[in-house]
Amino acid sequence: MSVWDDLDLLLDSPSSLTVTSSARGTIKEKADFKVAEDVTALRDAIEGIGTTEKTLIEVLTKRSNAQRQLIANAYHKTTGRTLVADLEGDTHGDFEDLLVALVTPPAVYDCHEVMKAIKGAGTTESTLTEIFASRSNRQINALSEAYLAETGRSLDHDLKSEVSGDYGKTLLILVEGKRDESTSVDAAKAKADAKALYEAGEKKWGTDESMFIDILCHRSVPQLRQTLVEYKSISSKTLQDSIESEMSGDLEKLLVAIVKCVKSVPAYLAERLFKSMKGAGTTESILTRILTSRSEIDLLDIRAEYKKLFGYSLHSRLESEVSGNYGDALKLLCGGDD
Repeated sequence: MSVWDDLDLLLDSPSSLTVTSSARGTIKEKADFKVAEDVTALRDAIEGIGTTEKTLIEVLTKRSNAQRQLIANAYHKTTGRTLVADLEGDTHGDFEDLLVALVTPPAVYDCHEVMKAIKGAGTTESTLTEIFASRSNRQINALSEAYLAETGRSLDHDLKSEVSGDYGKTLLILVEGKRDESTSVDAAKAKADAKALYEAGEKKWGTDESMFIDILCHRSVPQLRQTLVEYKSISSKTLQDSIESEMSGDLEKLLVAIVKCVKSVPAYLAERLFKSMKGAGTTESILTRILTSRSEIDLLDIRAEYKKLFGYSLHSRLESEVSGNYGDALKLLCGGDD
């Protein structure tokens, strides 16, 4: 049985979409943190002859993002240069992308990833799907504020010209960051929603996508979890199975991602990590984004889900897939082996 079919433990498990503590992260604040010492170490590593990558890795992977912001500010005051510009000038490739991600505030980093996904020819829907399905209202609103501050335009305004159809409609609802956050569950409403979904999909000739979009984008996580359980008792299938058989393309992928994140954001992201390292070549941008952005949220849970889903640890997979300074830094973010 796939992890996605098991609904038994669902109703009581915590959700990364609502949790605000960093207890399940791999990166913690450094206890005896001294900004001036870190700035000096980074300057020596960058300004010396040849960059000392080891120092960059040591300092930047072992501080929290808030501490890295203090370092970046002090670095700028001391040198008159920005830390990001110096890292970009001194390192390259995936290693550069990772270090820049680490010194960027989380909301700004998400914002930059969205900007990259909609820039140039073609839109990277998979990135937009991952970000907007897995982020909480608070994170989405912070991302939107960062976008407005950087571009002077609203995110939904820019997305409207990039995404279309039912996929676009769904994404634009998620971008509002207005999912219901109440923790109480209305059992009767869950039954009614499950029935409405069943009638809009499986039971009907042709699918009424708008019903799926409305319910999946607006209801709270606990409410949707109850709805998933009710759905399975009406239909013999899970809601995910129904979406996969009734829909296709980007809309299907986005709605499935929402359902997976309602069940477990860490399991969804563990699966994304697995797929990014499967087959020929590794998609480093996905590794960088997930490991950086979840390192202070739920990376311990992602590691646990990874092992449960695939039978070996995330760390051991990284060992065999990524190397050099980039690989070393990623493994430190990942933390221990499971």
